[in-house]
Amino acid sequence: QVQLVESGGGLVQAGGSLRLSCAASGRAFSTYGMGWFRQAPGKEREFVAGINWSGVATYYAESAKGRFTISRDNVKNTVYLQMNSLKPEDTANYYCAADRSGTGNVPLYQYTYWGQGTQVTVSS
Repeated sequence: QVQLVESGGGLVQAGGSLRLSCAASGRAFSTYGMGWFRQAPGKEREFVAGINWSGVATYYAESAKGRFTISRDNVKNTVYLQMNSLKPEDTANYYCAADRSGTGNVPLYQYTYWGQGTQVTVSS
């Protein structure tokens, strides 16, 4: 069992930056792939970024490439999402999720554990 708690969301102006954190409980954190997803009102939840169990492999949605960076610290049981050059269209509730395969590169429905989300609002 893994419990995930996101933090770091907030209100930021377009062009600004935020760093989201996802703290995990449970001894097996270092074996899970991790992903960040987001969901805007009236839209489906979408993949943003993923990272494998070791942190060596990372994956990004096209909308995130070049602006967002996913990383993890297996000692602190935490995964991060550094978001730069934020745009109003990045406004959404951001969720982290844990993937038992360890790859961080699986479809949304294969992520086993989910956090409650943290709201990111980007003003124009």
